Amino acid sequence: MTELINADVVVIGGGIAGLWLLRTLHNKGYKAILLENNSFGGGQTNKSQGIIHGGIKYTLSGSLTKASQCIVGMPDRWRKALNGDENLNLIDSTILSRHHYLWSPGGLNSKLTSFFASKVLRGRVELLKQNQLPDIFHHQGFKGKVYKLDEIVLDINTVIRSLISGVENKCLKVDWREDTTLTMKKNKIDYIEIKQKEAVVRLRADRYVMAAGEGTADLMRLLDVKEPIMQLRPLHMLMIKHKYSKPIFAHCIGSKFVPRITITTHAAADGSWIWYLGGEIAEKGVKYSPEKLINIAKQELKELLPWVDLEYAKWATIKVNRAEPKQNDFLRPDTAFCQAVGNSIITWPTKLALAPNLSDQVINMLETAKINPSSNTSFSLPEALLRPELSPPFWSDYFD
Repeated sequence: MTELINADVVVIGGGIAGLWLLRTLHNKGYKAILLENNSFGGGQTNKSQGIIHGGIKYTLSGSLTKASQCIVGMPDRWRKALNGDENLNLIDSTILSRHHYLWSPGGLNSKLTSFFASKVLRGRVELLKQNQLPDIFHHQGFKGKVYKLDEIVLDINTVIRSLISGVENKCLKVDWREDTTLTMKKNKIDYIEIKQKEAVVRLRADRYVMAAGEGTADLMRLLDVKEPIMQLRPLHMLMIKHKYSKPIFAHCIGSKFVPRITITTHAAADGSWIWYLGGEIAEKGVKYSPEKLINIAKQELKELLPWVDLEYAKWATIKVNRAEPKQNDFLRPDTAFCQAVGNSIITWPTKLALAPNLSDQVINMLETAKINPSSNTSFSLPEALLRPELSPPFWSDYFD
């Protein structure tokens, strides 16, 4: 027998955007259900560096940009959640570093030096004195400058765990090829049917939010929707497993408007450390084999941090697609993206830090459409249905 479940919102996708939205909807009293076809955070979210950007890396031209202004308030927004002050509580999440840093191996050009010291960036960038440097730069071989940024770095797995805590029973694991179908009626979603074990459930909702990252393109094909068009901007990131005891959370400034290299540090279960490398090296790295990219990275780190001993380190690479709404000339979007299509909303957060902004946009769209919370106090899903699990750390498949 088929069980019909009516909801206010069905969210499709269990990454940072979908989970932040689900938790926000739940806290506001909406009857919301999340569908995930793999594991929580298992796509782009889990492979992020965990940096909650404040936009400084978008000002390396020496001037403010739209991208830097659109994201400027996000660190404070996340800090409120981390302090338990937001309507969404992340107080149990782990902060890897309360500040991200920016370093130059030598001097900066005069334009950038003046810009970083200007009033428009006051409180966002601070030039550190020698006795204020992070431990890794306390070495006689370091001759550059270090700036402290108003940005934080988070352990994303703990963020995902915090977001799903208390709403696990509102989340279902589905397989669009095997047990889950989407039925359309007059260019709108009529229902989603799930057949698992002895349970058959039909979900109907006022709105269906597509928040599946790269998977949103497949969902749009199910909807027979041609626009918005998705673009994928690939990265070829690097991972280094080692025993060097001093962590690093920093962008290195190069000669271009993109950080030459961005490094974050993560703890492995065996007591080792994982350095995770992005930035320009990861953007250019899509052209290279893993072996060639690793050799390039070894030379980069030997030049930038020659006092760091990585002789016995283990190296690996990982490819990541950044799923976004298509832009002219394949450029980076500046903001989170939401567009209504029938009774669906197509979304891409475009950046980890902008997940709260995406959630705000969706809530505003619901309120404009007069879709109000119908109360979720007695709401439950059949226990026979499958539930997603938390994705393991991104490096777990690459190192022993």
